[in-house]
Amino acid sequence: MAAEHVDTTPARPGRALNVTLWVLQALLAAFFVFASLPKLLGDPATVASYDLIGFGQWFRYLTGALELAGAIGLLIPRLSPLAALGLAIVMLCATVANLTVLAMPSAAVTTVVLMLLFAFVAWSRKYQLTGLRR
Repeated sequence: MAAEHVDTTPARPGRALNVTLWVLQALLAAFFVFASLPKLLGDPATVASYDLIGFGQWFRYLTGALELAGAIGLLIPRLSPLAALGLAIVMLCATVANLTVLAMPSAAVTTVVLMLLFAFVAWSRKYQLTGLRR
């Protein structure tokens, strides 16, 4: 008895969802390009908030670089699920910082919403990862 080949490739989203995802990805990418600039350019308020976090200013540069790289990655089809997943992790870390060190629960709500949006994009675009495995 021969084993049947089972296609485990995730399904592509329908046309309407695909358009919705691209609009969402473009908006999130634009948002994160602008969110990364104060971190990378040394805005005084941003420098002060990263002083409160206590990891040093290298962490501000790392966060800004990750946000900028993620924003660019959201616009590259083969990288978009990984970029979205990476930015979801960045937002998880931001949520923890907002709730613990910075004591900013309203900012934590924003980072949780962004994290969920990135998780949605990563899940919806997971079919694009099959090309990376080859």
